Amino acid sequence: MNEVEIYTDGACKGNPGPGGWGVLLRAGSVEKELWGGALDTTNNRMEMQAVIEALSALKRPCAVTLYLDSQYVRKGITEWIHGWKAKGWRTASKEPVKNVELWQQLDHLVSQAGHRIEWRWVKGHAGNPGNERADQLANRGVEQALGR
Repeated sequence: MNEVEIYTDGACKGNPGPGGWGVLLRAGSVEKELWGGALDTTNNRMEMQAVIEALSALKRPCAVTLYLDSQYVRKGITEWIHGWKAKGWRTASKEPVKNVELWQQLDHLVSQAGHRIEWRWVKGHAGNPGNERADQLANRGVEQALGR
């Protein structure tokens, strides 16, 4: 199984507002950068989109160490999702899960693609080089969405 390090980040100028996502993939000495954005979105959606795009870019099952600064995404996919699915994609307070289509897409990638994923939270904007690069790429995604 190939080992891959992934750093993801999302950005939003206003929440909601124009946003971007960024991904840095590393496999050995090879690096790949991905980014994109949307005009009317939220920070949480961009954080999720970054992880979805990163995992979608992998062509075969990999041993992934995924670094992200979003507790929403990390806890959502490792803890909360089990309850949401058991409750028909409802929260504990019986409200519909926000961003359900993204959660379902991410759940499919995590459970069906054959990856072994280690989810590692890193503090954002704290000097971690991979996280800082993913943040720069997410901001590039915002600029792209704005047509700049």
